Amino acid sequence: MGKTTGFMEYERIEEGYKPVAERLKHYKEFVIGLDDAQAKLQGARCMDCGTPFCNSGCPVNNIIPDFNDLVYQQDWKSAWAVLDSTNNFPEFTGRICPAPCEAACVLNVNDDPVGIKSIEHAIIDRAWAEGWVQPRPARHKTGKKVAVVGSGPAGMAAAQQLARAGHDVTLFEKNDRIGGLLRYGIPDFKMEKSHIDRRAEQMQAEGVRIRTGVFVGAAKDGLGKGSKVTNWAKETVTPEQLQQEFDAVLLAGGAEQSRDLPVPGRELDGVHFAMEFLPQQNKVNAGDKLKGQLRAEGKHVIVIGGGDTGSDCVGTSNRHGAASVTQFELMPQPPEVENRPMTWPYWPYKLRTSSSHEEGCEREFAIATKEFIGDAKSGKVTGLKTVRVEWKDGKMVEVAGSEQTLKADLVLLAMGFVAPVSPVLEAFGVERDARGNARATTDFTGGYATNVPKVFAAGDMRRGQSLVVWAIREGRQAARSVDEFLMGYSDLPR
Repeated sequence: MGKTTGFMEYERIEEGYKPVAERLKHYKEFVIGLDDAQAKLQGARCMDCGTPFCNSGCPVNNIIPDFNDLVYQQDWKSAWAVLDSTNNFPEFTGRICPAPCEAACVLNVNDDPVGIKSIEHAIIDRAWAEGWVQPRPARHKTGKKVAVVGSGPAGMAAAQQLARAGHDVTLFEKNDRIGGLLRYGIPDFKMEKSHIDRRAEQMQAEGVRIRTGVFVGAAKDGLGKGSKVTNWAKETVTPEQLQQEFDAVLLAGGAEQSRDLPVPGRELDGVHFAMEFLPQQNKVNAGDKLKGQLRAEGKHVIVIGGGDTGSDCVGTSNRHGAASVTQFELMPQPPEVENRPMTWPYWPYKLRTSSSHEEGCEREFAIATKEFIGDAKSGKVTGLKTVRVEWKDGKMVEVAGSEQTLKADLVLLAMGFVAPVSPVLEAFGVERDARGNARATTDFTGGYATNVPKVFAAGDMRRGQSLVVWAIREGRQAARSVDEFLMGYSDLPR
């Protein structure tokens, strides 16, 4: 441990942001990371706890006290080696993970936690700058072939681990570039897509074959008529083809089926899922031409849903030049400071304000939408009727006399995701749980295996809507299970 009393001497240092007026003009990242001296002081704040709750609070079980201490010692290369041993893509999590490790930090009991996420961010950016991140192709090939369906963080992590174990891996993606919801869900101003591209280059150098524009499912039905799930596939491969060609198949698609709001007026022009709106802007940012892009400039935008996806809609709408942006949340406003003795080391219930909120947004809590209002001639949405709600005896009830009508030219539904794309699971004949996810355990032996022989499932496909860091964990663990299935044993970490 580098600085025994560091947690008492130094305060938490937050990463900075570029000015709002500047960052609203573009879609580039605007976070100002810690410099060496700041990272050293943050590392010094780590108490090297006898029981490091940060380690168990992190889904990939990053060895956090060790890399904190190494950063304090300014041994950056060793810090990267420790971080790389548990996390395939720290540049993803160091930018967009909500940092459950910090919520679990022992210092968070009565003080500000160690800035673990900012240290992780600094380590991996330093590693790329110094050229330490290099392909690690397998020394020996197994002759086994594995298909990974879905190229989000779960699929990418699994593909990389399996390739390093010596298997011939093909990564399938229905859209035109890999990355899944990282690519077409997360705005570029939160994570530029060059981070995905250079990992793709590394994976290809390690032997992963990448096939984009390929939908894996039933040849005739695809995603089903009227599906709003992004699908730019130009080719379809059936489950039967994969099962004949490959020794194992891992389903690692995202939870892309958006939760709908079936109230009167839902069919009006101008009411869209967030996942219709966000992918289009990311595609334009990538240099693609897109006809009829959903745009928010000059419009009164209402975002229904108070989570991260809703926040991403807020930031994107502000960059479009929206006349106003309002975000709805069904639940009451959380407290600004959590009740730490009641929640630590678990994820706290408290008010969270994102950088997008700070750029300009009205936030309405405990509010529900009753009806979308539209112009009879044009069929376009012009507003919506709302009502205040409160919770009594565990049930939501409307507050009498609280109805109001708000103006809206564009409504974005960002209420989360209900399940993975069901036609894919149906095409494989995979059993599903009560939430529509692929039924598979995480047991040490036989984990991630579905009811279908040699077909596995991981990430959102198995656990439902979740965090990028959970997807990476599941991809890594599923890779170990697949490797063990193919070889009878596995040296891959779990």
